[in-house]
Amino acid sequence: MIALQQIPLLLDVAKPAGSNAAQVAWHTFSVQGINRTAVFLGLGSAFLVILLSTLGSKIPPSIVAVVSGTLLVQFSGFDVACIGSLPRSLPFPHLPHLDPSVASDFFSAALAVTALGAIESLLSARVADGMADSSSKSDPDRELFGQGLGTVAASLMGGMPATGAIARTAVNVRSGARTRLASIFHSLFLLLVVLFLAPIVGQIPTSVLAGILIGTAFRMIDFGNVRSVLRSTRSDAAVFLVTAFVTVALDLIIAVEVGLLLAGVMALRHLVHSSSVELEDVSEHLDLDEGHRLLHEHIVTYRLDGALFFGDAHLFLHHLTQVSGVKVVVLRMGSLTSIDASGAQAVGEIIRELHKKRIDVFLQGVFPAQRQILERSNALRAVTADHHIFEDLSDALAHARSHVRRTLHSEK
Repeated sequence: MIALQQIPLLLDVAKPAGSNAAQVAWHTFSVQGINRTAVFLGLGSAFLVILLSTLGSKIPPSIVAVVSGTLLVQFSGFDVACIGSLPRSLPFPHLPHLDPSVASDFFSAALAVTALGAIESLLSARVADGMADSSSKSDPDRELFGQGLGTVAASLMGGMPATGAIARTAVNVRSGARTRLASIFHSLFLLLVVLFLAPIVGQIPTSVLAGILIGTAFRMIDFGNVRSVLRSTRSDAAVFLVTAFVTVALDLIIAVEVGLLLAGVMALRHLVHSSSVELEDVSEHLDLDEGHRLLHEHIVTYRLDGALFFGDAHLFLHHLTQVSGVKVVVLRMGSLTSIDASGAQAVGEIIRELHKKRIDVFLQGVFPAQRQILERSNALRAVTADHHIFEDLSDALAHARSHVRRTLHSEK
């Protein structure tokens, strides 16, 4: 996306109308008057940045590209677009005028700008963390707090809300930045340019800057990481490819939303497939005499694995309500990783349906957090009344045998 955004500057043509980087880049090639000299300068700058970075140059490759490209244009007289005139002073700080009668009209727009700015800045910080070799990682809270202070200060100077920029951050890191001091020196250098070096900086060809960003975009690609993601699982590869396509075809913010949504769907799918109900023959692991073994013919034990939530609650419900021909069903819940309200309601429905068949339900291994959710959903009303919740499997089975013995005796 960073590279596609530089195509109009690289070709030295006016930026065509378009809502995304791919559309703008596509329409740019159909514009008349492409400057071949600018293309040569831009591609040369991109090649120089990639080459010097590969060779491990101690001088930042972007500085070498800017200086060499500018000098080449100045001494050769190439007709290419340059940055042009820049302001020579800073605006005087003042409080902006705010009409209370129209303040409410800006509230929703301000929230939207805040959300987009926060997402873009955090993405920029995440990119920097992935590119930098330093073990120090960015703090999202500090990033957003600092951005808020900066936006408030900028408004006093007539500035607009801004975000952390992925392109400039990438150039900064690839140029050797390792700490936050790089941002401070970046600001000081911009101040120096505005006050003293504006005429010199104005002579830098825009195609050279575009080439630097294109070269930086190429260096940002971690081909090894891309290969590992594509080879990992089909779901991870699908999320990666769809997010990359939406980033180029639509917008970065939309791509993040689509990627999160798709990843959530894949995670739910994985949870559903990893959840199961397993019938256990626990009598084989217990030292039982013949009388107890006959009693165990009327007891079945099921182990619930995975997550019991809205995505697979109906599967648990369908499987367990089909049980018949026994007196007691023991549900081992110690292997459940999580349970939500839908899962708790499914447990309550299972207990009620089995009670209609005159089958009692014992629960074993219920964690406190799970029990709290089950109690709030009134799923344990029947089992708590009969004291049918146990911590140990042996206690649950001993109580189940006693229950079966009483039931069989009463039926004679």
